[in-house]
Amino acid sequence: MEFEVIQGDIAQQSADALVNAANTSLRMGSGVAGALKRAAGSGLPDEAVAKGPVDLGGVATTDAYDLDADYVVHAAAMPPGGQSTARSIRDATRNALAEADALSCESLVLPAIGCGIAGFDFEDGVRIICDVVDGFEPASLTDVRLIAYSDDDYETIQRVATEVRG
Repeated sequence: MEFEVIQGDIAQQSADALVNAANTSLRMGSGVAGALKRAAGSGLPDEAVAKGPVDLGGVATTDAYDLDADYVVHAAAMPPGGQSTARSIRDATRNALAEADALSCESLVLPAIGCGIAGFDFEDGVRIICDVVDGFEPASLTDVRLIAYSDDDYETIQRVATEVRG
């Protein structure tokens, strides 16, 4: 499927669903989770924890609270305090896309799940994510955006996305 690469703060994006880079406990710490939790208000982390734990590569969906979205899809690419793997990134990405599609979402913003604190090589992880998104066949999703926070990350994601799309 078609997707675009954007740069910014995921918590400031407008979409039907935003994806949180989660761990299997769904406890929201720093990074993407921290940005979402700060902008959404106190209900988001409480609801997320109540929906956990989930399996590695699994997802759980919560309300988006004060974010400009209907849902937050928490995609668990790592165990608490552990590291992500190629398989967990692939599964979490696929499951996040499938969950948003099942919720009849048209738009989704997806960070580089499993590539930050989870310790997986950024470029390799982004390639997995781009491959999964590129090969996904949605029923409702028409607007998928991969988001990068920093200039360097944006350049890497944009380059990898261009390579994957051929």
